[in-house]
Amino acid sequence: MTTTPSQSPPSLLAARKAPLSLTGLAGVKVPVDIVDISVGKPVVFLHGLVGLNDHWEDVAKRVVPRARCVMLQLPLLDLRGEDCSIHGATELTIRFLDRYVHEPAILVGNSFGGHVALRIALDRPDLLRGLVLAGSSGLIERTMVREVQIRPSREWLSEKIGELFFDRAKMREADVDRAHHELSERGHARAMVKLSRSARRNHLGERIHTVQAPTLLIWGRQDIVTPPEACEEFQRKIKDARTVWFDQCGHAPMIECPDLFGDALAEFVTELERRS
Repeated sequence: MTTTPSQSPPSLLAARKAPLSLTGLAGVKVPVDIVDISVGKPVVFLHGLVGLNDHWEDVAKRVVPRARCVMLQLPLLDLRGEDCSIHGATELTIRFLDRYVHEPAILVGNSFGGHVALRIALDRPDLLRGLVLAGSSGLIERTMVREVQIRPSREWLSEKIGELFFDRAKMREADVDRAHHELSERGHARAMVKLSRSARRNHLGERIHTVQAPTLLIWGRQDIVTPPEACEEFQRKIKDARTVWFDQCGHAPMIECPDLFGDALAEFVTELERRS
C-alpha cells in the first residue's frame, strides 16, 4: 500500500515493505529490508551499526506529507569479506540508490550510516541533493567497540547502550535484547569490531571541504560518541552547512528527540525545494 502525501499512517513500517537483494563487493547476495512510503522527492534514511528502520519511524512521520521516505536496513553484522567494511557498506548503499531510488535523494544518516552518507556525498555527488548528518562518524568517534566482549552479558550491554542516551529512559529494552542476542554470536561480534575499525581508519578530515551538497547537521549536545566538537568541525569544513542542536540529547537524536528531528528535516526538505 502506498499512501498519498495527505495521509500519515499510524505505523509507517506496516505501510509498505519491499524485499530486495543486493550484490556487494564480496560477490554474494545481501538481503536488505526497505520501507518506502508516500510520494515526492526521496529522503533515504541510513542507520548505525546496530540500528533498525523502526528507529527512523517517528522522524519519517513528520516528513511523509512532504517527501517520499525510504528506509534502508542493511544486515551489517551479517556482512562478511569485503562487504564488512565502511567501503563495502557504502558500495551496497550506492548500488541500492542506483537500482531502487533512481533519482538524487536527501541522505539522512546516523553514526555509521552518516559516515556512509558522507562518503557517497564525496564519491558519488550525483546521487544526492542534500545531506543530513546526525552523530556521524568520519571525523571524531569515541566507541565502545574496543571493549566489546564475545558473548557479552545483557547487563554490560545495557550499560554501554545506555551511555548513548542523555535520558536512559528513552533506551528501548527490545534493542538491548536484540543486541545481546546478536553479539552473543561470535561472527556478529567480530563483524561489529571490523566495521567499527574500518570506519575509524577512514578519517575524512582532509576531504570534507569538497562536499558540495547542502548539509544539515543535527546533533545532541550530550553526545559522548561523536561529541559536539565533531559537529563543529563538520560545520567549519562543509561550505554549505548549518547546525541544529538538541539540548539534553545524546548520540541517537532520532530516538530521543524524534519530533524535533522530524521538524528540522521537514524544514530542510522545504528549503531545498525552494532552492530548486
